[in-house]
Amino acid sequence: MSRRKTRPRTSPAAPAVTATSPCPCGLDAVYGACCGRFHSGGGTAPTAELLMRSRYSAFVVRDEAYLLRTWAPETRPGEVDFDPGMRWAGLEIEETGEGTAFHQHGTVTFTARYIHGGEPGALHERSRFARHEGAWVYVDGDFLD
Repeated sequence: MSRRKTRPRTSPAAPAVTATSPCPCGLDAVYGACCGRFHSGGGTAPTAELLMRSRYSAFVVRDEAYLLRTWAPETRPGEVDFDPGMRWAGLEIEETGEGTAFHQHGTVTFTARYIHGGEPGALHERSRFARHEGAWVYVDGDFLD
């Protein structure tokens, strides 16, 4: 009798995004020069909007370390639970409030489109950001609609 080895069940891998791929955040730049530079520790996002974009891209590439690093300590979870059936499909920034180099707080209203189980959907949120030790961090948000 032969024994067949079975592979352990694993979650689907994150989409293949390389340094030369278009950045998932929607800006007209390649990932390595856009959000990828923040993910790899090459500086911090200078505005709340750029932090929002880089966090969206971190969800696309499933970069848990970056998401936790850019989450306010008072609201940060212990881990990020990525849904293996979720594929992020686009980001639209609708409105920003403050969040520049001259502010301590800011808001970003956005719609993030996704495909889950073959069905399209959208997450509409107004996120709040604050400065923590000089860098922008995500604090929390309100779901809209």
